[in-house]
Amino acid sequence: MKILAFDTCLDKTYITLSEDSNIIKSETILSDDNNYHSAYLISTIVRVLKENNLTPMDIDMIATDIGPGSFTGIRACTTVARVLAQQGEFIKGGSGIKAVGVSSLEILSQILGENNLTALDARKNKAYVYDGRILGAIELEKVDKMVKDRVLITDNSLLPRFSQYTDKAVSYQADNYPIGEILAKLALNKTETDWRKLKPLYIQPPPVFT
Repeated sequence: MKILAFDTCLDKTYITLSEDSNIIKSETILSDDNNYHSAYLISTIVRVLKENNLTPMDIDMIATDIGPGSFTGIRACTTVARVLAQQGEFIKGGSGIKAVGVSSLEILSQILGENNLTALDARKNKAYVYDGRILGAIELEKVDKMVKDRVLITDNSLLPRFSQYTDKAVSYQADNYPIGEILAKLALNKTETDWRKLKPLYIQPPPVFT
C-alpha cells in the first residue's frame, strides 16, 4: 500500500511517501520570509510524486494531521487530503483513495518511540493534553501535577514551565524528529478511511476576527 502523509499543523510542513511501513521519501519544509510553510504543500507533493514516477492516482492512502495546531495549517492539510481522496474516488471508482486523520498529539507522543504524555500550548493558560487519548484543553495548573516525573513531549513555549516538574521534558521543536514518518506509520492502524469523515480537530473553536 502506497501512503502519502503530510502535516502542516505544526511548526513545519512534513511530507512522507511510503509503501506500507517502508519509507520511500521524507521531507521537512520551513517557513521563509515570503510564505508560511503550508504554502509549499501542494507543490512539494507534486514534486515528491514526480521524483518517484508516481501520480496522485497511484496512492492508496492519504494520511494527514488533523490538529490541534495552527488553524491555517489544519485547514490546509485536511482540505488537500479530502480533495485528493475525492478525486481518487471519482477517477479510480470504488473506494478510491483512503483518507486517514491522526491527531498531532498522538503523533508527537511517539517521537521518542513510546506513547508518552503530550502537552502543547493551547494559550489562555491551557494546554492540549494527550495521555493515550485526547484529554482536551486543560488548565496549566492541573497539567503541572500530571507532568511530575513523567516523560513529556511539549513545545518551546511550555518547556521552561514543565521542566521544573520533570527532567524528562522534551520539546518537539528542539530536534528534527521524523514526524511525517510517524504519521504514515500510525495511519496503517486506523480503521476510519472515508474522506467524507475527515475533518479538522478543533479542541477549542477557531479565533473569530471582527
